[in-house]
Amino acid sequence: MKPNKVRPLAICLFRWEGKIFVAEGYDGVKGQTFYRPLGGKIEFGERGAETVVRELREEIGAEVRDLVYLGTLENLFTYEGQPGHEIVLVYDGRLVDESIYGQEVEGRDDGEVRFGARWLPLSFFQGAEAPPLYPDGLIQLIVRS
Repeated sequence: MKPNKVRPLAICLFRWEGKIFVAEGYDGVKGQTFYRPLGGKIEFGERGAETVVRELREEIGAEVRDLVYLGTLENLFTYEGQPGHEIVLVYDGRLVDESIYGQEVEGRDDGEVRFGARWLPLSFFQGAEAPPLYPDGLIQLIVRS
């Protein structure tokens, strides 16, 4: 992340049997595990839905369909001790390959950094001891949609 820059992102919610598909991350400075739906940085000239399609192909080799825009969230955060600011377009969608539903998947961010993605119940992210689900406000957006 570049300091003092707002980063535009597009992510997609995939839902299945009361669960959502999320990537797991870790902040070494905070010593904290966190989760986020898959997606990534919007490139210049690219629409948010196009970003979701490209990122899912790049990260886990999956095709998506039935994308529906849910809303925009603003995320101010600190990661690895550095401040960040994101504007996040949130979509709902379906995976073309239905065999991915319910499975753990290994992905690659930017073709290099490996991450795990899995299906977790929405209830996992609710309550005082729940791990963070980013971007901020995502739980409320999911409940409303």
